[in-house]
Amino acid sequence: MSNTMQKILVIDDDENLRDTIGVMLERENFVPILAADGKSGFEKALMLKPHLLLVDLRLPGMSGIEVCKQLRADRVQTPIIVLSAVGDEVDKVLLLEIGADDYIVKPFGTRELMARIRAVLRRSSDDAGRVAHFGEVEVDFERRTVTRRAKEVKVTPAEYNLLVFFLHNPERVLTRDLILNSVWGYEYYPNTRTVDAHVVRLRQKFEEDPAAPTHFVTVHGVGYRFLPQ
Repeated sequence: MSNTMQKILVIDDDENLRDTIGVMLERENFVPILAADGKSGFEKALMLKPHLLLVDLRLPGMSGIEVCKQLRADRVQTPIIVLSAVGDEVDKVLLLEIGADDYIVKPFGTRELMARIRAVLRRSSDDAGRVAHFGEVEVDFERRTVTRRAKEVKVTPAEYNLLVFFLHNPERVLTRDLILNSVWGYEYYPNTRTVDAHVVRLRQKFEEDPAAPTHFVTVHGVGYRFLPQ
């Protein structure tokens, strides 16, 4: 899909920045939708169904965090890039929990922002309309739902993203660092135990016997390997 029609919603109370991003998006053939506060941004996200959201964390009234949480609670799966100020204690775990796909720290260059936008849109469009299976599990990429034996399984955004990464890389030995950078996207994330904790949760939800996994297999001293069969 060409991006001539792709709508990007910018929710930021800084008028100058909002306008600058709007102009840049138009130049790159996107359709910018601008909102100055969380509440109106949230409503536009529901009504206008943009392809991507840029959300400032510090918004008057309804905060950026609330906007993200509320959208995900309403099962809106639009990709979100969070804009944060220098010195905002951006807790990487928090970003995962609110379902953000990436974040960028102000002040940022427009080229860097465009690169992030394109990367996130590419990831989300690659999967549109596809369904993957392993064991008794079915993953619907378009709806971002996971079912096992025809029953929907609740997964957090982080668990879902990890599952998709495994599905995209079957049979490969994946190091914890690679998984961390690919799934969480934060090069300086403090700790690879996060990966282990999430793999344990996937095993609990999707393995016949979580103690003797056949799909999410540990490669000792290295990381993990996903075996679809």
